[in-house]
Amino acid sequence: MDKKQLRNTLMLVGCAFIWGTAFVAQSIGGDYMGPYTFLAGRSWLACVFLLGLMFVLRKMGKTNNAAEPGFWQNRRVLIKGGICCGTALFAASAAQQIAIGTTSTAKAGFMTALYVVLVPVAGIFLGSRPGVKLWCCVGVSVVGLYLLCLAGRDTLRLTGGEWLLLLCAVLFTMQIMLVNHFSPKVDGIQLSFVQFFVVAVLSTIFMFVFETPTVAQFRDAAVSVAYCGIMSSGVAYTLQIVGQKELDPTIASLAMCLESVFSALAGWLILGQTLSATELCGCALMFGAIVACQLPEKKRG
Repeated sequence: MDKKQLRNTLMLVGCAFIWGTAFVAQSIGGDYMGPYTFLAGRSWLACVFLLGLMFVLRKMGKTNNAAEPGFWQNRRVLIKGGICCGTALFAASAAQQIAIGTTSTAKAGFMTALYVVLVPVAGIFLGSRPGVKLWCCVGVSVVGLYLLCLAGRDTLRLTGGEWLLLLCAVLFTMQIMLVNHFSPKVDGIQLSFVQFFVVAVLSTIFMFVFETPTVAQFRDAAVSVAYCGIMSSGVAYTLQIVGQKELDPTIASLAMCLESVFSALAGWLILGQTLSATELCGCALMFGAIVACQLPEKKRG
């Protein structure tokens, strides 16, 4: 691995670290304010950060000015894609934030990361034909999910928070597929800004309808909101864009998979959350399935 590949890989590991530790910030922030209030605060911060980033890149001449005159590129597709991606991202993020208040950050991180397995499975509806390896990964992840959530219980029923995390993984799968569809047609950072703007508007509406936000709530949760808004939504996204360029997709995917591991470690070190031996085995199986899903299959000659 040359220096550029190593640098890009470290960028993606840094991205995974920020996203993993953001689960702790979400958990702490959820103690002070409602899920929609927290989501609104972090999303508006993300919009400000990304808007500033776009202006800086434009000043540096890093934008594709030849695509279309003006600041916004391919505006009609950008608006359509931003609304679709933003609506899916809002639903996924809201489900995740509500669920984090009812479970550990480790469980939230590993169950959310199931989207890595679900994305290629969802590709079946677009005409792809997954191989035996993918179905094996799905089976292993289901066993891991059982050990993480159901082993040792008197009933084989998931809690409300666990169902929300599964829904979150499905919704993130939809959001990723929508981004894959629209991102080749527009500027990536502009698409990210529009989708976060949609999330900010929707979460603000839900905040005033279902919650009672106060200045004191934002003051008490300021660090958590700032970390998730600036670091998780802004800095980490930028690291992902830069890091994935000219980097082997498999290496990139494996680096990003570390997000779930960092969420478990952060929950243990910062919040003092622990997992039983059975739950740790479930995490290991789910992480193994996530990693194996990203490894390329050998082509037969």
